[in-house]
Amino acid sequence: MRPGAWWTQSALVFVGLSAFIVYATWAALQGQFYTHGPYVSPFYSPELFGDSPHSWFGPKPAAWPAWLPFSPALFILWAPGGFRLTCYYYRGAYYKSFWADPPACAVGEPRKTYRGEKSFPLIMQNVHRYFLYVAILFIGFLGYDAWKALWFADPATGKVSFGIGVGTLVLAANTVLLGGYTFGCHSLRHLIGGRIDQMSRAPVRLQAYNCASCLNRRHMAWAWTSLCSVMFADLYVRLCAMGIWHDLRII
Repeated sequence: MRPGAWWTQSALVFVGLSAFIVYATWAALQGQFYTHGPYVSPFYSPELFGDSPHSWFGPKPAAWPAWLPFSPALFILWAPGGFRLTCYYYRGAYYKSFWADPPACAVGEPRKTYRGEKSFPLIMQNVHRYFLYVAILFIGFLGYDAWKALWFADPATGKVSFGIGVGTLVLAANTVLLGGYTFGCHSLRHLIGGRIDQMSRAPVRLQAYNCASCLNRRHMAWAWTSLCSVMFADLYVRLCAMGIWHDLRII
């Protein structure tokens, strides 16, 4: 009986998340065109095993199953993917848009029972706090990638010099947006101040809690902008590597 187009937001979320899932799956399984000069796609960073100069431990492991397509992204995407999948905001978003649980506020559900997150498999959503620890490490990896994107090798001499390209700005902006999303996480706020009864007695933790709370107030905006930025960063590096786009050097 709720008037108005209550279904609009759920429909947009469904389209947006579906588009990202399809693109990210396709990009992760490519296994190529993920580096261009000093740039590394965030879908492949850190590159633990691979054929590019950015690989940490060399090429594909010899023990890799022959029947399984190899991609460096398969080693690392479980971490940021798990962090987003179990995120408090995203859970509310995809519960509504994919499962109609409920499709919108004050709109009935297509089921009569409510099980919550107390039973399998949804009880596994509680691992979100542990994915947070890994996600913080990934912000450091991406920050390092943004730093490496400031140093360009001369094709003729191999000499490395400082510079800034459009790709540098793309990777740096992506790191900032992902940082805003990660450091505004509900679990991080609880980690900082969840066990303190009087925050005023811990001024350093109070300041950190206030900073996390400030980011948390726009958690939905950080979630969507960082989702778009990480996809665009991969697309930018990919198209440059394929020769479709040409990276513009600003400095």
